[in-house]
Amino acid sequence: MQVSVESIGKLERRMQVQVPAERVAAEIAARLQTISRTARLNGFRPGKAPLKVIRQQFGSQVHREVIGELLQSSYSEAVTQKQLAPAGSPRIEPQSMGEGQDLKYVATFEVFPEVVLKPMESLEVDRVTADVTESDIDAMIERLRKQQMKYVAVARPAASGDKVAIDFEGAIDGVPFAGGKGENVAIVLGEGRMLPDLEQGLVGALSGEKRDITVNFPADYRATELAGKSAIFATEIKTVEEPVLPEVDEEFCKSFGVTDGGLAKLREDVAANMRRELEQALRNRNKAAVMEKLYTANPTDVPNVLIEGQIRDMQVEAMRRAGAKDASQAPPRDPFVEPARRRVALGLLLNDVIRRENLLVDRARVNERLDEMVAAHGDAAAMKRAYMQNADAMRQVESLALEDQAVDWILEHAKVHEVKSTFKELMNFEA
Repeated sequence: MQVSVESIGKLERRMQVQVPAERVAAEIAARLQTISRTARLNGFRPGKAPLKVIRQQFGSQVHREVIGELLQSSYSEAVTQKQLAPAGSPRIEPQSMGEGQDLKYVATFEVFPEVVLKPMESLEVDRVTADVTESDIDAMIERLRKQQMKYVAVARPAASGDKVAIDFEGAIDGVPFAGGKGENVAIVLGEGRMLPDLEQGLVGALSGEKRDITVNFPADYRATELAGKSAIFATEIKTVEEPVLPEVDEEFCKSFGVTDGGLAKLREDVAANMRRELEQALRNRNKAAVMEKLYTANPTDVPNVLIEGQIRDMQVEAMRRAGAKDASQAPPRDPFVEPARRRVALGLLLNDVIRRENLLVDRARVNERLDEMVAAHGDAAAMKRAYMQNADAMRQVESLALEDQAVDWILEHAKVHEVKSTFKELMNFEA
């Protein structure tokens, strides 16, 4: 078999392959011989038809089958012979496929780039650290209290933070407008969910009171027919309620599944969950920092075929998140091009680290990763079993764990600068 290769781009190759006619003929003859042993043809006993008749009957079909198989097998042989690593399927252009002729074709494809990593010691990475403090736990307990906050009717004037229920009807120049009427609408004063003028106009109101409130619509208001206009809202205050936080007592603890141990046990459980979330946030933050340094320090040519595949995957994922199923609803590809290029390049760089350092999947890390992924599920144990029974899903978990191991290895060898942060900063947390 004759093979020649030429470079037609940084990663694109054109390979000419010529399979001798003798090999093609031998493959065809062997296939026809096999058929002749069982063929049933009119006028002949099974397996007794002359080879000439078998060739007349099946020759064209067998020739097509052999050519198709030789295109695949000879291509694999050729890339092995030339020590090439194709990044995707080739584009085959037949040159000669006739009976009695050499099989000739041209295969065009991209190859994986040769990755040459700069020494990890030259990378400078900021590694963020943080702890969960007692004040962080206090703030989280306070947030849990607010989640169970109740509103109780009061006879005093409404103040910021109170919940006011109102009936209202708005009018511009005395004329009601569409969408300007509501009944028993609840508004928490100060939350900013209603127009500022309306909320401010309700401060000091008493239950049962009627008020006319002037409201100026912003110039960029979403309802363009109201934008920049002034309206009078006739309101009737139905109720005024103040927020009441629950006491941190036994009942409060039970509402979060703590039946024994009281507040101390609740704080312990809350702290454990906060530390778990913080650990994930730190890993993701530091991993992103490593990836950025690795990517910028090691410019890499990336096969277009891999970029296109990644773009399709990202479009499908975007459709899944949006609940879209029709291919016509796929988002445009352009916004995904650079993220896809970056993702593919980083995959090549990390794979080179894994290969060179002979990193093997750590089963304990896989189990930790899996526990994290199912932790938020209602029945985490059942979800974990489902993952473990799905080979494809487990391969994805193993890939993530191995990627984490590669990042850890880079951090061990790079110049790392510790940067102290806080739980509140990292988790964007306020009570």
